[in-house]
Amino acid sequence: MNLPFFIARRYLLRQKGTFSAFIIRLAIIATALSVAVMIVSVASVNGFKYTIKEKIYSMQGHVHVELFDQNNSMSLNYTPLKYDSKLVDKIKQIPHVQQVSDFAIKPAIIKTKDEMDGIVLKGIRSSYHFSKDIEFTGNKIDFPDSTYARQIMLSRTTADKLNIKVGDTMQLVFLDQSNNYPRKRKVQLAGLYHTGVENVDEYYGICDMRLVQRINDWAADNINGYQVELDDSKYADTVSSFIFNKYLNAPLTSYTIRELYPSVFDWLGLIDVNGRILLFIMAIVAVINLGAALVILIVDQSRMVAMMKTLGMGPHKLRQVFLYYSGLIAGAGILLGNIFGGGLCLIQQKTGFIKLPEDTYYMKYAPIHFNWTEIATIDVVTLVLCILCMWLPTLYIRFIQPAKVLQFK
Repeated sequence: MNLPFFIARRYLLRQKGTFSAFIIRLAIIATALSVAVMIVSVASVNGFKYTIKEKIYSMQGHVHVELFDQNNSMSLNYTPLKYDSKLVDKIKQIPHVQQVSDFAIKPAIIKTKDEMDGIVLKGIRSSYHFSKDIEFTGNKIDFPDSTYARQIMLSRTTADKLNIKVGDTMQLVFLDQSNNYPRKRKVQLAGLYHTGVENVDEYYGICDMRLVQRINDWAADNINGYQVELDDSKYADTVSSFIFNKYLNAPLTSYTIRELYPSVFDWLGLIDVNGRILLFIMAIVAVINLGAALVILIVDQSRMVAMMKTLGMGPHKLRQVFLYYSGLIAGAGILLGNIFGGGLCLIQQKTGFIKLPEDTYYMKYAPIHFNWTEIATIDVVTLVLCILCMWLPTLYIRFIQPAKVLQFK
């Protein structure tokens, strides 16, 4: 039998109604709150990053295959490439690839009765699959068989700026260096999309690819590139490198969306730093709270320590008693912290009761995304740190002298 653990467990269970019981409850609550804050922080930071990334991926995919552009100008390339069905079939066979879609890009000016605004039209085919993360209002583009659709889709942000609504008509003006005069097309607003990400909503409109090909005087198989969607964004770098090394020849190359939007992803990286700082602070708070509580308990139970010394228990065994004691308190606090923090996150995930201004945070409510590995790491590291940092308070046991302590009742 492990005698120090037995004494610690019995001592913990028999402190009802005493000052020690109050200190124990206080230590458990402080540890639970620290762990809960860490769990909520990690889940909310991960949720924020995950939501922003998914909103970008919903419109852009995860990997682009295009002609090499040293400026990474998001496919604003006037030189077309020829659609290669064999390349598409090869890319589709790569693990984790869900969809490969070709696209064409064309800058344009949208002109309404009272307003005008610049935009980039993304031409797609009727088989293009929209992500479930995009919100739609109105109708999607109706692709005819014989000619290009005279419809476009704009973001809700752009429509509000131009003061237009679904069903309204507008004029598209295309400027091209090869022509001395602009080319114009009259189109109807079929519907509105909304991602909540300013870099996407203010930048892109959606149209029939054949409209872009007609304006550019391209053949039916001329495109700007391929958009590759994956089942998990963590494989983007691997898939992009595999496509580039295995299937592409110059001047074709592959980009991840991270390379096309470096400022957004760098900003998300800074959020990680803030999260780590908060985790470090809360871990220190948990250790200090538990350490202070243990010192108080040792002082309060000095008679028990003196008695154990008198009965022959050495300082090492006595330290083990209080280390087990702190471990049990920390374990109870971590368990309660997981229940409270995890429960709060689940409620937010299901109800979204914490709202956010979308124009600032790109989302309507505080997002939650659980990473069970990180939560388990928080629990284990907190427990280990608490136990390791309790060695210093237990050194006080050496200074307790049974002859001086036991003479008082």
